[in-house]
Amino acid sequence: MADPRWLDERELTAWKQFLTVGAIINRLVDQQLKRDAGLSHPQYEVLARLADTPDGRLRMTELAGAAVTSKSGLTYQVGQLEKAGFVERQGCAGDERGIVAALTEKGRQKLREAAPGHAALVRELFVDGMSRKEFTAFAEGLGTLHHNLRDQAIQTGPKS
Repeated sequence: MADPRWLDERELTAWKQFLTVGAIINRLVDQQLKRDAGLSHPQYEVLARLADTPDGRLRMTELAGAAVTSKSGLTYQVGQLEKAGFVERQGCAGDERGIVAALTEKGRQKLREAAPGHAALVRELFVDGMSRKEFTAFAEGLGTLHHNLRDQAIQTGPKS
């Protein structure tokens, strides 16, 4: 077995900063969404992913893959959204075992109410903290990582 390729000081610092920044942004976004919209960040993501589809519907397995979450975690979030009337679970045409999450009109309205504050905070925390040049380079790097890791996530599937 080959020796591991240890991270050098710059790489380790960048990794630690990435973890810290991600945790801070996730916490602040979650706090803002709960305060302003009564939604958790994962719940907002479910609503947004459903709204991004032409008919506001996705199979639960596709939704779990898109949100990169476990099936059980998604089931919980959809259950909470269903209780609030924002999402409905429906049978899947052509697959009696399949379940579809469908965005309700009440869910669309909740998303429309939550989106402006969410977008403003994401801009403040994520975009405006860097120069255009820095953000462009960062976005390109994230695009590469996203492509590589999404392929890996699709091959292995979300973990339960």
